Amino acid sequence: MDDYRNTCPLSQTQLLDDSFMDHRAQLLALAAFLDRFERSALRNAETDFRMEAFKEALQLLVEPGPERARRVQLVMSDHNSALLDVRDGQSAYGASVHPAQMSPHDDQGAAQ
Repeated sequence: MDDYRNTCPLSQTQLLDDSFMDHRAQLLALAAFLDRFERSALRNAETDFRMEAFKEALQLLVEPGPERARRVQLVMSDHNSALLDVRDGQSAYGASVHPAQMSPHDDQGAAQ
């Protein structure tokens, strides 16, 4: 494993001074999303592949070790390179679709 110490020119204090408030806001936005998700009137996506990837990525954030961004990027990426017959509104899923779990808009596209 490569040694990643001393590869950032800023000190930890400088990083906190420069970026803490921005990242605090991002964490609050994530917390608000999770609160809304749990309060949803229709609880129909608790095991959705995107939410599973989201939870896995959150776990990676608190694990020690280098390359958190790379590890999270891999979890939050669709590794399927096959072209889709029908694209959804976002043109990507943002996580790997598990064969047993298709997105709701895949069913709509197949019916059209």
